[in-house]
Amino acid sequence: MNIALIGFALVLLLAFYGVPLGFSMLTMGVALFGLMRGWGPAMSMMGQTIADLAANDGLSVLPMFILMGTFIYKADMAEELYDAANSLLGHRRGGLAYATVLASAGFAAISGSSIATAATMTKVAMPPMRARGYSDSMASGCVSSAGTLGALLPPSLPLLVYGIITQQDIGRLFIAGIVPGAVLGAMFMGAIWWTVNRHPERGPAGERTAWPQRLQALSKVWGVLALFLLVIGGLYGGIFTATQAGSIGALGSLVFAMARRKLNLQTAFDALCEAAKTTGMIFTIVFGGKVFANMVSVSGLTSLLVNEIQQMHLPAVGVILIMALIYIVLGSLMEGLSMMLLTVPVFMVIVQPLGINMIWFGVFVVMMMEIGLIHPPVGMNMFMVKTIMPSLSLKTIFIGTLPFLIVNIITLSALITFPTSTQWLEHLLK
Repeated sequence: MNIALIGFALVLLLAFYGVPLGFSMLTMGVALFGLMRGWGPAMSMMGQTIADLAANDGLSVLPMFILMGTFIYKADMAEELYDAANSLLGHRRGGLAYATVLASAGFAAISGSSIATAATMTKVAMPPMRARGYSDSMASGCVSSAGTLGALLPPSLPLLVYGIITQQDIGRLFIAGIVPGAVLGAMFMGAIWWTVNRHPERGPAGERTAWPQRLQALSKVWGVLALFLLVIGGLYGGIFTATQAGSIGALGSLVFAMARRKLNLQTAFDALCEAAKTTGMIFTIVFGGKVFANMVSVSGLTSLLVNEIQQMHLPAVGVILIMALIYIVLGSLMEGLSMMLLTVPVFMVIVQPLGINMIWFGVFVVMMMEIGLIHPPVGMNMFMVKTIMPSLSLKTIFIGTLPFLIVNIITLSALITFPTSTQWLEHLLK
């Protein structure tokens, strides 16, 4: 057990010094396993673990959905989603902020990355908001926070990874994330409404867009909506598997980008390279996380934690609250996907005997990941906005993010209080 605790401490220390988490987990997993069982078994365990994961057909869904998001990004969909939302809401007080939330949610769901969405929407939405007289805190808070919605809305990359780790049905995970994602989006809108009604100068109203211009803006995004409905509808309807859904989504996004004349040989090659780099990064984290989890299991830490929690006689909600505190601490130290790979293999062994629904637990874990992206002292989304807009101070960004962080916590509390909310839409569709 002590070896596993030392391993966690060393992994966090290496992450703090900038070592990629996948490599640090892989190195510590093999080294500490070798100290316990010998170097020969350690190397065999690493090779067998990576070979088994590489042969897992479920992993093939990741590059397909990543490629889908990359092609959509190359088609400049972020700007067009923003323009469409702005044409509908820009004339209201705080309208550009509302538009940023809607566009970020749509783009993050397609791209699968909250951090990439924060970077993209900073470039797309910050200049017009500043030109319209929006306060820097309001503008930066929107772009750093709104991308977190994409982790809950399908096709969600974090939910995909969670499904692969825990061997849960990806279609059910996607459906389970829709209601919490919609509620969180409505809460974000409420946070903007509350802010601009108390401080009108932070989000002044703009000019109303005529209906012909609105329809023109909306006509540019119908293709993505149709692709979304095809992928998610076909996946949940049992027409094709998750891997086939990813392949259809990637092909559809390629055809969409080519039809809009947004793609040539060079941009297509760049998209493939970008998707390959992202896939390689995620696979490295998955391999390292699995090797590290094997070491933790052999050390006896997992069984000890299960026994300790059982002896405490805590209700399931008490265990979940303890895990939420752990995620808040870890969210200050590392990026969300890395945090998931480090914790889920351990936590799933604890929650399953308690009768906790693993689909619900996936939504909970993803929400905790996204809260980690917008709370200090790290807050990767806030740092991304700061990197692209160096003139902004982190204090300004944090002040703008605070209302969205609060509603995130409120929505998380509702998710814990009403766990069946993740199953409501699935039952309705059935």
